[in-house]
Amino acid sequence: MKKDSLLINFNIPFSGSFLIQIFGLKGIPLIKRGVDLGELIFKAAQAQGLKLRQGDILVVAQKVVSKAEGRVVKLDQVQPSPLAVNLSKRWGKDPRLVEVILGECREIVKMKGSHIITRVKTGHVCANAGVDASNVEEGYVTLLPKNPDASAERLRLRLRELTGLDLPVIISDTCGRPFRKGQVNLALGAAGLKPLRDHRGSRDLFGRRLSVTVIAVADELAAAAELVMKKAEGIPVAVIRGFDYERGVGGASELIRPPSRDLFA
Repeated sequence: MKKDSLLINFNIPFSGSFLIQIFGLKGIPLIKRGVDLGELIFKAAQAQGLKLRQGDILVVAQKVVSKAEGRVVKLDQVQPSPLAVNLSKRWGKDPRLVEVILGECREIVKMKGSHIITRVKTGHVCANAGVDASNVEEGYVTLLPKNPDASAERLRLRLRELTGLDLPVIISDTCGRPFRKGQVNLALGAAGLKPLRDHRGSRDLFGRRLSVTVIAVADELAAAAELVMKKAEGIPVAVIRGFDYERGVGGASELIRPPSRDLFA
């Protein structure tokens, strides 16, 4: 099996079996502002000999979406405020970077050492307001898309024009987790599928009625796709095939827990 693809065979007792495949798309060039990202994805799939099918799900790294949308800042053009300068001394960060972070966040949730956990304007909680200097030219940083769900919807519609298929799109980003080591991909934006699967009201194997089980399907798909989305090898897109998702209107914003229900506040 190619190292940029993954095949998982699930055997389910009494239900037959089903196969999930995950393909990493190679050949996508460095992204510049204004490029047709949907067309680049379509052409990369063609060049790889991967014919997209109805039912496929595309997972696209946030970084390439942000670049295509021009969500890139040149630090030399940033004038740090006195607040940013003061905080930069405390955090040990470039004051220009701190200024960009402050401009992107709605609130600072937690500060410890050089770690800044923020709530961005879309409601997502992440480190440094999602401002990132990796996989971008020296002296630049990328920002999160202004509206990740809208970005996913635009990409879904563009791919429908190119393929004639209605393919769900998930925009993924890497995130740490409370009380857990390591990072995983999660769904920052989504379109074309229901991001949550609600099992409340159904019964478990022993007949007990489930009351709290709601599965974050979009996050699980994003995490699975990361197994073949290798940043250092330039694979920012994955195609998931064979997963039985629920079609519908919705977005990754549905996955955000309201601050009023934050168990860690």
